[in-house]
Amino acid sequence: MLDAAWIKAHEFDLMHIHFGFDAQTPEQLHEVFDALDARGRPLVYTAHDLWNPHQEDPTLHDSQLEVLFARAREVITLSEQAAAEIWRRWGVKAQVIPHPHVVDLDLISGYTEKPRRRTDEFRLGIHLKSLRANMVGVEVLAAAIQALREIPRAVLQVDLHRDVFEASGARHDAELVGWLQRQDPELVEMKVHDFYTDAELFDYLSGLHASLLPYRFGTHSGWMEAAHDLGTTVIAPDVGCYHSQGADFLYRWQRGALDAPSLHRAVHAAAESSTADSDTAKPWLAPAARLHWRREQRRAIAAAHAEVYARALSGR
Repeated sequence: MLDAAWIKAHEFDLMHIHFGFDAQTPEQLHEVFDALDARGRPLVYTAHDLWNPHQEDPTLHDSQLEVLFARAREVITLSEQAAAEIWRRWGVKAQVIPHPHVVDLDLISGYTEKPRRRTDEFRLGIHLKSLRANMVGVEVLAAAIQALREIPRAVLQVDLHRDVFEASGARHDAELVGWLQRQDPELVEMKVHDFYTDAELFDYLSGLHASLLPYRFGTHSGWMEAAHDLGTTVIAPDVGCYHSQGADFLYRWQRGALDAPSLHRAVHAAAESSTADSDTAKPWLAPAARLHWRREQRRAIAAAHAEVYARALSGR
C-alpha cells in the first residue's frame, strides 16, 4: 500500500499508517505522500515507535519520522510522554489515544474465569525472543536472579527462540546460552521454542505473576498491553515511554548502564503486589474490573479515531 501505483489504482478515503515503512527511504515516503496529495487523500499517522526497537542506530528511523510528521494531516500517539516528545522534537501536536487490548475480549473473560498462574510461587518471566537490537540478556538476567534469591518460592522463567539457542541459528549467542545452562535449575527455568502462536503467547503470559521487559531503548509495548489483558504485572525500564503507557514497576538505566539495585527493588515490589489486594488504580490487576475496563476503553478508542478521521477528511 505504501506505493504510488497502488494509491493511484485503488479507492479509499484516507490512509492510516501504523507500521510498515521500515524499508522506505525518506525520498520514497515523499513519493508515496505526493501520490496521496494528488488524489486528495489525507494521511493519518499513529506514532508507536520514536526509536525503532529493531535498530541500534536511530538515524534512518528519525529521518522517516521527519517525513511522516511533516506530511500527516493528523498524528496520533499512545502516551502523554510520547506526545510531549513529538512536540519537543518536531513541533507537531499529537493526539493521545491509548493502545487497545491485544487479547480478544472473549479470551480475556475466559482467562479471568480460569486463571493459570499458580498461587504457591512467584513466577517472573523474561522473554528474550530472538534478541532484537534493544534487548539485554545476561546483565538483566543476573540482576533478576539476585533479586529472586531473596523471595520465597520464586522462579525465573527465561524464554528464547531456537535461533538464539541453537548453534546453527542466525541469532545464536553462545555466551548467553552457556551462562543460562550454568544457572540453578531450581531457580531458573529455561524454555527454548519457536515463535509462539497467539494462543501460546497468551497462555505463557497468563501463567506469570510478572513479565520483565529487558530493553535498553524503545518507546511503547504491545507486549505490555497483552500482559495487562491477562492480569500480569509488567516491570519495564525507565527509557522510552513505558512508564507513561502504564508499566507497573520501573528499573533504571543510567548512562547506558543497568542500575541493578533499581531492578532489585522493582522485582521485590512486583512480588509483594502479587499477594496484595488489587490496586483500584490499575484495573488490569482486578479480575472483576479487567474486562469492563477494556470494553469501555475500546469504545472510547473507536470514538476518538472517528473524530480524528472526520477532522482529516474535513480538510479535503
